[in-house]
Amino acid sequence: MNKKPLIGLAGVIFAAMTVELNNRITSMTLSDIRGAMGLSVDSGHWIASIYASTMIIGMILSSSWAGIFSIRRMILFAIALCCISSVLIPFSPNIEILYLLRGLQGLSNGLIIPLLMACALRFLGPDIRLWGLACYALTATFFPNLSAALSALYLDILGWKIIFFQSIPLCALSAALVYLGIPQDPYNFAKIKSYDWIGALLATVALAALSTLLLHANHLDWFHSKFICVLALISAITLPLFILHEWCHPSPLIKPQMLEIRNFAYAVIALFCFVIIGMSTSTLPVNYLTAVQGYKPTQSMWIGLQIAALQLIYIPIVVKLLNQVWLDSRFVHGIGLILVMIGCLGASQLDTTWNREQFYFWHAISCLGQTGVVLSLLMIGTNSVHPSMAPYASPMINTPRAISGVLGVCLLDWISRVRGEYHSTRLIENTANKVFQNIQGPAIDPLNPPVLTVNGAERVSGGLSALNSAIQTQQSVLIIHDQYLILAGLTVILFIIMLLLPVRTYPPRIALIKLMNSHNSGKSL
Repeated sequence: MNKKPLIGLAGVIFAAMTVELNNRITSMTLSDIRGAMGLSVDSGHWIASIYASTMIIGMILSSSWAGIFSIRRMILFAIALCCISSVLIPFSPNIEILYLLRGLQGLSNGLIIPLLMACALRFLGPDIRLWGLACYALTATFFPNLSAALSALYLDILGWKIIFFQSIPLCALSAALVYLGIPQDPYNFAKIKSYDWIGALLATVALAALSTLLLHANHLDWFHSKFICVLALISAITLPLFILHEWCHPSPLIKPQMLEIRNFAYAVIALFCFVIIGMSTSTLPVNYLTAVQGYKPTQSMWIGLQIAALQLIYIPIVVKLLNQVWLDSRFVHGIGLILVMIGCLGASQLDTTWNREQFYFWHAISCLGQTGVVLSLLMIGTNSVHPSMAPYASPMINTPRAISGVLGVCLLDWISRVRGEYHSTRLIENTANKVFQNIQGPAIDPLNPPVLTVNGAERVSGGLSALNSAIQTQQSVLIIHDQYLILAGLTVILFIIMLLLPVRTYPPRIALIKLMNSHNSGKSL
């Protein structure tokens, strides 16, 4: 086997790692970056939403552009775009330039991730196909958890600018490997004439409006804001039009008809849901340790490092299992979902006495489940797609995945706001009832209250401050408890869909041969 494509695939993996680290680390440290650059909270929301919008747009356009300019050129272009925009962000002269550079960062992310899957499917034979899918799975599981540790290291030791300067060595390495390893395909400018320009325009408008809506809705109080209502109307009109247009267009960006394939449809649905679950379970322990125990980033980062390290151990084991002919991948997938649910339910029992040690066991279980779910899911989905349909499969898997990442942030914020208000009210009511029950002595005339001395006022003020702090701590615990239960419920729903939708598939070395034979005889696609 020619080893040069493997070198190129390693370069694409490093490129994917770079853009994922840029995304996650910047999101985790956004408040510190705002403080260092003197930006407002509202500017921070726009920095996040512009990145998300351009990333999602890049994901749906990436494969079609690669068909015109070649995979190699597109990856090198995206790497250069990532490096230049990242290095220039700390030197932005104004907020408009910062928005532009952050948008270019997001576009580079959106271009690279689908091409990683495309390279894995194109250059890896059936015998090692699962290892390529495992490399792709790292972008959804390993890199986000590694980001938590690196963000803490950068802020506390190296300074906030290294968040952006880290791209220089990583981009240089990935570009060199891609240049040496990925074969150079010729230009295909003939595709420009038949390019789906209307679909690209509809996708850009619809996905930008949807992602902006999701990331701004909570702090603008949803449909009480005219801006959110306009975005919702645009999304409701353009998104169905885009799907309908793609269904009828002779050279579409995506093929909605592929959802008629049961296993592929399940892969799209399940990855959409599971990215929310996986992202949230890695975020909640850090939120708890910061809000309740007052941990610094360098103290809470060990949770993310544990999950990342365990995935490097679990992945070879799961790949070995999925390569067994006698083992139905749906069993691996179902057991993985059960383990994730157990991990969420176990972690939901947290209280104000928990530290990071109490999370380790439950997250080790959840991490094993996540590895089994993602790898088996990718095998179930890609085994059902003929290689000729890969340019359509990649954006159909990756675009919903990117949207679900935005939806996950929106969902956690919404739960935190709604359940936070509920728990705060209940805690204050319960505290007030207990105080009144314990009052002894004569009734106090509200028109002539007793006059407190200075020392008495200080004691009351200190007592109220301590009471308020205790209520906020308990409120944070109850919010995270609710979030874990909702994630467990989402896992149960996904498990039920898994029992109904996908059918048995075999390891790629067997399934792909069957698929090719079936295709050649006219029995499938």
